[in-house]
Amino acid sequence: MSTAILTGAPVAGSPLEGDLRELGFDVRSAADAAEAARLLAEVPAGRRVALVDPRFVGHLHSLRLALTDPRFPAAAVTGALTAQPEARAALTRALATAGSADGLPDAVAETLEAQGVPVHRPELGSLVASVPSGAQQRHEARAAVSAVDDEAVRLRTAVKSRDGFFTTYCISPYSRYIARWCARRGLTPNQVTTASLLTALIAAGCAATGTRGGFIAAGVLLLFSFVLDCTDGQLARYSLQYSTMGAWLDATFDRAKEYAYYAGLALGAARGGDDVWALALGAMVLQTVRHVVDFSFNEANHDATANTSPTAALSDKLDSVGWTVWARRMIVLPIGERWAMIAVLTACTTPRIVFYVLLIGCALAGCYTTAGRVLRSLTRRARRTDRAAQALADLGDSGPLAEGFAAAFKGAARKLPGFAAPVIAAVGAAVMIATAAFTGWGSPWVCVAALVYAALSGLAVARPLKGALDWLVPPLFRTGEYVAILVIAARSEVNGALPAAFGLVAAVAYHHYDTVYRIRGGSGAPPRSLVRATGGHEGRALVVSIAAAALSTSGFTIALTVLAGALALLVLIESIRFWVSSHAPAVHDEGEPA
Repeated sequence: MSTAILTGAPVAGSPLEGDLRELGFDVRSAADAAEAARLLAEVPAGRRVALVDPRFVGHLHSLRLALTDPRFPAAAVTGALTAQPEARAALTRALATAGSADGLPDAVAETLEAQGVPVHRPELGSLVASVPSGAQQRHEARAAVSAVDDEAVRLRTAVKSRDGFFTTYCISPYSRYIARWCARRGLTPNQVTTASLLTALIAAGCAATGTRGGFIAAGVLLLFSFVLDCTDGQLARYSLQYSTMGAWLDATFDRAKEYAYYAGLALGAARGGDDVWALALGAMVLQTVRHVVDFSFNEANHDATANTSPTAALSDKLDSVGWTVWARRMIVLPIGERWAMIAVLTACTTPRIVFYVLLIGCALAGCYTTAGRVLRSLTRRARRTDRAAQALADLGDSGPLAEGFAAAFKGAARKLPGFAAPVIAAVGAAVMIATAAFTGWGSPWVCVAALVYAALSGLAVARPLKGALDWLVPPLFRTGEYVAILVIAARSEVNGALPAAFGLVAAVAYHHYDTVYRIRGGSGAPPRSLVRATGGHEGRALVVSIAAAALSTSGFTIALTVLAGALALLVLIESIRFWVSSHAPAVHDEGEPA
């Protein structure tokens, strides 16, 4: 229960008290600021409190946006102010300097902002929030409220303003009503997210049957899973049920759903005598690397100074002109278009064709987005911050071996040109992959290449990653590690090696996504102890190389399986511990990058 304090005499006939109770507030009245301060002191410390002018006239959803959104310590609209427990002390100080009760919420909000306390002011659009001073103004305000359908606005704003073509025109027109249905029955976004995951896992199971009926059912269920995936975010926005746990579940379950479906397709193909595990693993690698490109670029630039570019200006213009908006959103193959394509191809073709089309489409989309971001980086004069450099280092996931080489090469790294880091990382990844591909399976030269890769990885991060293209270093590390594991497993030519490699890369990818969402949530990267325990990207590549050189093909498969299980257990335990106990800001994921 939250507490709302009406700062003045209630207005006869006003529905305000009923509206506040509908929003979950216990309503009390105070004649002046002193009495409001006294009532505030009586409210338990862990409660949200609100100050509301009893003359308030507006939509219920205006109050909901201002008073119930859990993401902001303090928020306000005209005539209403809320403070969560972390902002209660500042609210008490602001009340101590206030005068009469007349206009008290607005005066206190201004005082909080003057004291440096951020006060969120939601965009109301056509919604009304006002404090009329006389009968005529009150009549006009009520007429303005009646002229706007509060529920229609609430449904419309439950849908993201920027989304893909398929999601916007084929899903959101009806998924918003599913979200409202869920809200009215007390369902939470986390429950809908979990239902989406279960549906996708059932779809993967249907695909694993290898029958045409199973493939058709898998495609239909995958689309329904995506409908639920859209619904959970819309439900969060419709009912303002944001949470840290919800953000984590939404982000990680999307990856789990898609990659589990890849595995289901590979199992189904195997039942029909077709081995597509290499394609399934390749699709997962490509999709993960695409996401790391997005994350790294954004982390490198979101707080950079002098961060302007003629390329970015042109991009903004194209994003505001007719058909180019949708063309640019579709060409990057976002999750809606991608899942629709996978679902239709699964129902109508074979798993091999699904993966061929997926790999070609994602490769073209990846080239398009990466080329655009490279061009932006070369044409802007941005100065990266220490925070950005640290974020890129954390995304790099360097282990003890690379750290040791970085310390040894620190002096030499200072003499290298600004573009050196991504070039060195690319060379290291190329050496590792090429050696695995063009030497005999189990060759000790792969171990040597892994050591060279570790040394060059250390050199790449031996100085802060503040160069124009240094955001390419983490995706290059991902490419080196993931593709090397894929190639080594494929070269073993033994049943079970590629599925084991798929499990290993999935466990490592989870760790990397977890790192991303911790950084995005403002909580920082996982503890260094976890990164060291997992070996870092270069350490894992070396371990896989040594296993290939030292073990038989069957022993190598067992080693990959054990390594995948151990890493999955290690990162999951730490991740669940962190997110369950996290005090990061409450958010709900706004969707994946392209």
